[in-house]
Amino acid sequence: MVADTLLDRVLPENQFRGLVSLTVPENSPVAQTTQCAMGTVMTHKAFGLHAQDSLEAVCSEVVRIEGLLSRFLPDSDISRVNRLAGIESGRVSVETYEGLSKAVEFSRSFPGCFDVTIGPLVSLWKIGQESSAQPDDSSIRQVLPLVNYRDLILNPGKRTAGLRNAGQSVDLGGIGKGVAGDKVVEVFKRFGISSAYSNLGGNVVIVGAKPDGSPWQIGIQHPRQQNNLIGSVSVVNQTVVTSGDYQRCFMDNQGKRHHHILDPTTGYPAESGLISVSIVTDRSVAADPLSTIVFVAGMEKGLTFLRSFAQTEAILVGSDLHVYVTQGLRSRFQAAKGIAVTILD
Repeated sequence: MVADTLLDRVLPENQFRGLVSLTVPENSPVAQTTQCAMGTVMTHKAFGLHAQDSLEAVCSEVVRIEGLLSRFLPDSDISRVNRLAGIESGRVSVETYEGLSKAVEFSRSFPGCFDVTIGPLVSLWKIGQESSAQPDDSSIRQVLPLVNYRDLILNPGKRTAGLRNAGQSVDLGGIGKGVAGDKVVEVFKRFGISSAYSNLGGNVVIVGAKPDGSPWQIGIQHPRQQNNLIGSVSVVNQTVVTSGDYQRCFMDNQGKRHHHILDPTTGYPAESGLISVSIVTDRSVAADPLSTIVFVAGMEKGLTFLRSFAQTEAILVGSDLHVYVTQGLRSRFQAAKGIAVTILD
């Protein structure tokens, strides 16, 4: 079983970037890689004659995409856009422009649930850094006006991106791994790999079926039991992305959990009644923001949003640990023992 849960060990984004451990059984058409990048531990596995070469290329591609999209790397496209906020626009790579365009599209379609310019809030909460801390109310109120995706100016002809006001910043934490995931799939296919998976720390992409033709079984982490699953979902040639309040969280002095998924309208961690959202669909660049959007929106509103996306299903976990599964996963989701499940109409 591929358990995104058991491999999702989040690291500060500025540590261990690009470290790779490659395991290749002798005379075997299978290879497996462990890589530290994008603030997490990743695992890639491929089957086929070019398995080893494909994994080396996959690791290089992940590092390349991180080098473009990470706000924690000073030479990245995103860091340059943020430094020039309120001054001028700058030319960015094709991948960065596409990622920003897609992020703006989701921000526009789901206002109040996703905003690509949430960077000032992310910095205030120190998300992605070694230690998170709750900022005071006045600080949050001060930066909230800076969060407005309409202030991200994109010019497709010149392929430039810029922020209208000083102090604004872009954060692609809600879509960056989705961009990387789809690029990983492209690399596998370029090497003729027809059976593979990559786990980008909670973002799992699948190429084909397992070598024996059976579906991959993707484990969904139990939000309150670190080394346990709520169940697994059968997947062929799709992606599974999970957002949960157990990732990058900390407890305050009153014992309240503060997680990394911020509500762009309040400036605080989202409290929608959901504690985990897993999206199953065809493209990781859609699944990544959708998992955040549904988490922030809550079950009723989130399910309404999902109806506009073809071939897209979800596994939702409420604060009472009850699991809700959309109709398209009825025969594909297997709950762990003792987990209560409702199949949604």
